[in-house]
Amino acid sequence: QLQLVESGGGLVQAGGSLRLSCAASGRTFTGYTMGWFRQAPGKEREFVARISWSGANPNYADSVRGRFTISTDNAKTTVFLQMNSLKFEDTAVYYCASRAAYASTWSGWGQGTQVTVSS
Repeated sequence: QLQLVESGGGLVQAGGSLRLSCAASGRTFTGYTMGWFRQAPGKEREFVARISWSGANPNYADSVRGRFTISTDNAKTTVFLQMNSLKFEDTAVYYCASRAAYASTWSGWGQGTQVTVSS
């Protein structure tokens, strides 16, 4: 199982941008699907975006499509989430996770990084 560490969160005004990073510790994520999720206060954790280890087939939640972009680095050790045109409702703790090719569930959850968007 991958060990993942998120970074890049912070406080930003509505309409601004942030770039989150998720680093795999000690190995690459070759063969995994990588995903970003978020959890706002009082709400359940929700899917944001996912991408295959090769960088192909990005997929987004309707709420972020066209504003967020998920990508990977060439070394296959870091996944990024570029967030543009941020809205107040994007405020949440953002987590990354991995899913092995043979698995049906996500695992390797990081500790999360807080994103706060001020209106």
